[in-house]
Amino acid sequence: MRRALFPGSFDPITLGHYDIIKRGIKLFDEVIVAIGVNSEKKYMFSLEERKRFLEDTFKDEPKVKIVTYKGLTIDFCKVVDAQFILRGLRNPADFEFEKAIAHTNRKLSKIETVFLLTAARTSYISSSIVREVIRNNGDYTVLVPDSVRTNS
Repeated sequence: MRRALFPGSFDPITLGHYDIIKRGIKLFDEVIVAIGVNSEKKYMFSLEERKRFLEDTFKDEPKVKIVTYKGLTIDFCKVVDAQFILRGLRNPADFEFEKAIAHTNRKLSKIETVFLLTAARTSYISSSIVREVIRNNGDYTVLVPDSVRTNS
């Protein structure tokens, strides 16, 4: 089974994340969406809310599994038997950042990172932009899946 782990904070899930996951399930037998827990980080949405957003969004997709984890992503890949890490790239800055992490992960393990370019229609969307729009009472609904619109 080709299993990929798609790690992130998903605070909240965006249409960009949604696009990468939907395209990832065409490439892999299973995509595990893994919400990383970082006690140092301040989140807008609780872990339970973020997990519910993802579960609601992919409730009809049997190839997507939603989990939470702590620690190194490569260690969690071993726990869930994921051979690949799936990552989305929006721009050159993302590539430089993700490339360094991918090289480190390959040095520390045998796990391959697979990059997908985000769709042009979602390439400008990030969770931090969505949070800023929400904080300022803007219309964030065009940036996120229905599950975030109806549950936040």
